[in-house]
Order: sequence, then structure tokens, then C-alpha cells
Amino acid sequence: MAGEMSIQWFPGHMAKARRMVSENLKLVDAVCEVVDARVPRSSRNPEIDELTAGKPRLVVLNRVDQADPERTAEWSRYFRDGGAKVLETDCRSGRGTNAFTGAIRELMKDRLAAYAARGQAGKPLRVMVLGIPNVGKSSFINRVAGRRAAEASDRPGVTRGKQWISAGNGVELLDTPGLLWPRFEDRTVGENLAFTGAVRDEILDTETLGARLMERLRDMYPQRLTERYGMDVAAEDTGFELLERAARRRGFLISGGELDTERMAKVLLDEFRGGKLGRMTLDPVEG
Repeated sequence: MAGEMSIQWFPGHMAKARRMVSENLKLVDAVCEVVDARVPRSSRNPEIDELTAGKPRLVVLNRVDQADPERTAEWSRYFRDGGAKVLETDCRSGRGTNAFTGAIRELMKDRLAAYAARGQAGKPLRVMVLGIPNVGKSSFINRVAGRRAAEASDRPGVTRGKQWISAGNGVELLDTPGLLWPRFEDRTVGENLAFTGAVRDEILDTETLGARLMERLRDMYPQRLTERYGMDVAAEDTGFELLERAARRRGFLISGGELDTERMAKVLLDEFRGGKLGRMTLDPVEG
């Protein structure tokens, strides 16, 4: 269900991050954009295309271990068709991250040839790493650098300031703060970012958010709800009905025997974010 969300926010550090990206683009040869493979469209800042126009692009589909493999393959083709090089990664295991510098050097092979022709064969390639909060950008950088070079946190907006990090193989990274945009015009995008924890939970009511996630999973992955919570799922069930059903199955009660749907909503969100519901992608390529 699309529609405008009543969420407007632009914290001071987001405005500062936007300025930093704009001011430092002239220092880099290419841009690496990290997105969440579970929500590849929703986790792409629409301003980044305009901000980084003209720079070669590598799109990193991160958290592929939690995403639907078939949808990940479709998204990889989509980004490649758009002219970007694509890398699929799982920063928890390190899968895919060892291929990063090779992918950058392949992306920039013409630039490297030009350097060599000018007698600058050892000149490093500089890459700006971009992404909205909580897509795993800092964890990705740490994996690529082979050390704790960037601060990683589940809380949005932790990375601050500017720092250059060596990735080896003649590649240097410029880490940037997570960059969100001023307003979520599409309700689905705002909800997806809340489901995955890219925006703080306090921005939306937890119970309502849990009900919306139930509805999304009812439509896209109903069997996962049945398997995880041992309940029947029908197309006509509302999100709150599914929350109640799951709360009853889990025995989540408050005084007087009332079902604790708020607790169930928190559990649902935690289990979705932790991958306990299985590998799912909420953004279809054609959507």
C-alpha cells in the first residue's frame, strides 16, 4: 500500500552528511553504494544518484544471507542493467567482501590504464562509500579493510566525520555518515526502513508497525508466519488479527488475560531483523 507518510525529519547531522558528500566527491574516483538486500529500493537514498552523477558506481547488495536469493539475483541484474557493477555480500560471514578491490579495479580499469600511461601506475584509487543508516556500511568497510576501521552500530547515525581507510590492492576508502533524505513520500519505503531498523523505532508506533509487517508477510511470505508462529494465515486477516493470533500462540498475556500485542510486535520486528523468519526481500524489482 503506497501513499504519503506523515514523516518529515532531517536531523542536523544528516544535513551535514549531505554537505560532506557533495564537497568531497571531487576527491574520489568512484562511488560504492551499500544497500540492504532485503529492501534494495527502499534503502537507496534517491538523492545519491543526483549527488554522485558522473561517478562510476559499485552497488553492494549487503545482507544477502537474510534476503530471498531469487529476488537478490533479480536486483543484481537490475543494477547491472542500469550501468553499475554489483557485489553481493554478507558482512557477518565476510562472504563477497574479498572481491571488493578486484571489482573496483575492474570498474576503473580505464582510469588505471590512464595512470599507467602517465607513469602513475602506483596511484591509489579513491572510493567514497555511501549508504543510509544501518545497511551495514561500517561492517562492510571493516571487513574490506581487515580491521575495525569504522565504527559499527545497530543505531542509525553513528558514523561521523571523514576518514580515509586503506582497503589494500591500491584502493582507499572514504567513509561517510549514513545519509537519509528529508521526507518519506512513499509509505511503503518508510515502513520498510522502519522494519529493517534504518530509522529509529520511536518514529512509528511499534504495534502499528508490527501489524503492517504482518500484513506485508501475509501477502509475500505467508508460509513463514505459519512455520514460525504455528498459526493459520488467510488473505483477509488484518495485521492486528495476525498479531493477536501470534501473541496467543506465544502465550503473551497481560493482566486480565488480554493479549499483549505490543510485546508480540516487538518480537516480530526483532525476529525479522535477526533473520529468524527466513530469507525474505520486501522490495520487488518491478514494484
